[in-house]
Amino acid sequence: MDVKTIETERLIIRPISIDDAYDVYEWASDPIVNKFMPYPLHDNIHQTEAWINSIENKNEFVFVIKSSGKVIGGGSMSYTEKYKAYELGYNLKSQYWGMGYATEASKAMIQWAYQSLGAHDFFARHANANHASGNVIKKCGFQFENYGKFEKYDGSKIYEVSCYRLHID
Repeated sequence: MDVKTIETERLIIRPISIDDAYDVYEWASDPIVNKFMPYPLHDNIHQTEAWINSIENKNEFVFVIKSSGKVIGGGSMSYTEKYKAYELGYNLKSQYWGMGYATEASKAMIQWAYQSLGAHDFFARHANANHASGNVIKKCGFQFENYGKFEKYDGSKIYEVSCYRLHID
């Protein structure tokens, strides 16, 4: 398997590819999923394809259910100079919320970054109104650091956020 492929009890976490565009579009175009996300709502599949094609040397993954092969979400683990840490991101189709997939995938990506990239410092944040995302972050062992603000990429909305850190020796 690819060195960037991670397996958990229920998931295969692998690098995103253009072949995943329709699955990614399902959540990237869903206003419920997008509510607290930084990216603009995708209006068409071409927007999703363009985003996937723009990814260069980033640790962007999709989450695939082992038993069905269905792509249900995605995540990232990329170094952010501003925080001097690897920033955790994740996204799931809404019908898979509350089943523990986000926590399972996030813990696996953290472990992968620690083992494969030598990462020791991690950063995560969530909109304060998105309590479920906060629960995922806390279940991964992050500790609250401070409150802040986060703006959508297109500037259309600013969120009050909680920021967290995790250090692994």
